[in-house]
Amino acid sequence: MEFSGEYRIPAPRLRVWEALNDPAVLQASIAGCQSLERTTGENSFAAIVTTKVGPISATFRGTLELSELDPPHGYKLTGRGQGGAAGFARMSAAVGLAPDGDATLLRYTAEAEIGGKLASVGSRLIQTVAKKNADDFFRLLHGS
Repeated sequence: MEFSGEYRIPAPRLRVWEALNDPAVLQASIAGCQSLERTTGENSFAAIVTTKVGPISATFRGTLELSELDPPHGYKLTGRGQGGAAGFARMSAAVGLAPDGDATLLRYTAEAEIGGKLASVGSRLIQTVAKKNADDFFRLLHGS
């Protein structure tokens, strides 16, 4: 499933770029993120995220990677996780930053895939939750 969004963040593009690359800000902006720790590379992280989709709650253990870095214009954010019996989740988002006066216009296009027991709750509910999580991420990032 694909979805996209746009946010006007009242901060200069360089400050938004720095926030998008700060592990503490990323962890605080990911709903249900219990931990986010650097792994082998500067742009690779191990993550533990708890989420609920309909009647199914799951804790996902996986990775988060930042790639295609083009400072301060944008990057690609990719997450993969296993939620045990609940299934798996994969997400990637292309994030772009453009100056907008004293603010920054952030645009994203994301793609998510969920399998296993989570997929049984229905694609419409999953898409709603995935879009809400993406919106929450950028709303929380905006507050950083």
